Amino acid sequence: MELRHLRYFMAVAETGNLSRAAEKLFIAQPPLSVQIRQLEDELGTPLFVRHPKGVRLTAAGEALVPEARYLLDRAARVKERLHDAASGGHLALGFVPSASSTVLPDLLRRMRKQHPHLNIELREMISSEQAEALVAGHIDAGIARTQPQHPRLAVAARMADPFCLAMPTSQAHRKPGPVDLHSFADHAFVAFTRHRGPAYFDQSIHLCAKAGFSPRIRYEASTVHGVLDLVGAGLGVALVPASCALLGAKGAKFRGLRGPHPGEVLALLQRKSDAHPLLPLVQDAVHAIFESLERRAGGMMV
Repeated sequence: MELRHLRYFMAVAETGNLSRAAEKLFIAQPPLSVQIRQLEDELGTPLFVRHPKGVRLTAAGEALVPEARYLLDRAARVKERLHDAASGGHLALGFVPSASSTVLPDLLRRMRKQHPHLNIELREMISSEQAEALVAGHIDAGIARTQPQHPRLAVAARMADPFCLAMPTSQAHRKPGPVDLHSFADHAFVAFTRHRGPAYFDQSIHLCAKAGFSPRIRYEASTVHGVLDLVGAGLGVALVPASCALLGAKGAKFRGLRGPHPGEVLALLQRKSDAHPLLPLVQDAVHAIFESLERRAGGMMV
């Protein structure tokens, strides 16, 4: 099996027609048919079922599509990676939006200091998208709010980042210390927009349900900064990760929640047994940053 076999296979799979695939590949149809048969012989199973209007994938063909796409994508990136390696290296990093102002600035400074010519590719992604991108090889590491479930993924560093209550400064006169979330059941809530921050939205609803009420959501915002701006304007309270206390939101104060909240973490995810030469440096830097953030965030609770 060679890469050209996979390219030809994907062209036929995407067009559903040998003639159109041949045109797309700028080759004649007979040689294309020969290449597809060679691939089927190599794999020991039919990949297409022929019909009068073209072809359709067999079950084996359907299973091959994501694998072929992955291999072709990786092959296409070889030249780019070699160029990056010659000029200083390449690192693709995913991150949840809340990490953009807390983890990334310090991490980037550390990486640039040790590798001035490193090409760092940054992708803002929710946690589930990062897991998919890591498995597919599209990113090298990710800063996410999740514990990976995929067998190829592992947590390289983590910090506890439980949700806390952000409230307008005018309401922060209550007795200091953690608050009982149920006591805010009659307050207006500011929430993350569901389709932009599903993990944040779902966790907020879950915490309120555990406290015995359904939040009265009056306002929504698509980013952490937007949520905190609305809280600072006195429009309601919000449930946000404790690390958000470090963002310096004007007009907002933060209180911890009573009760245990296990599993709420900010984590550095990567593939198991990944030999990327820069990952040990990333791990060490993120571990140190997490320790600092966890300590500082705890000190911001009133």
